[in-house]
Amino acid sequence: MNTFMDSTEIVVRVRHADGRWSARTVWVVVLDGEAYVRSAFGLRSAWYRRVLRHADTEVEVAGARLSVTLQPVDDPELVQRVSGAYRAKYGMSWPGPVESMNAHEAAATTMRLTDVGQVPQLPA
Repeated sequence: MNTFMDSTEIVVRVRHADGRWSARTVWVVVLDGEAYVRSAFGLRSAWYRRVLRHADTEVEVAGARLSVTLQPVDDPELVQRVSGAYRAKYGMSWPGPVESMNAHEAAATTMRLTDVGQVPQLPA
């Protein structure tokens, strides 16, 4: 998961039912070697709702596309630790948005990136 450690943002790509992909730039934090993301708009975010329906998901980070599974986090203590990681990583530069990311609506969407694998590149 070191790929995520130095990244400020990653792009989450989620497949629609019709096969199209949509992309959303999100902040990422790392705790104990595990990467976490949140939906800034909570359940209102379409990409987050598609992830909950087990849509295919990829992330783009550091110039690489990786297949991932986003696993919801329901442990309140871990959600609080992730909030602290958001505050530590982004709070000095973006205090207002960090407060939004740590508010209940967004914090309730905390997800761990698991099953990270390389997406095969198509031949040129």
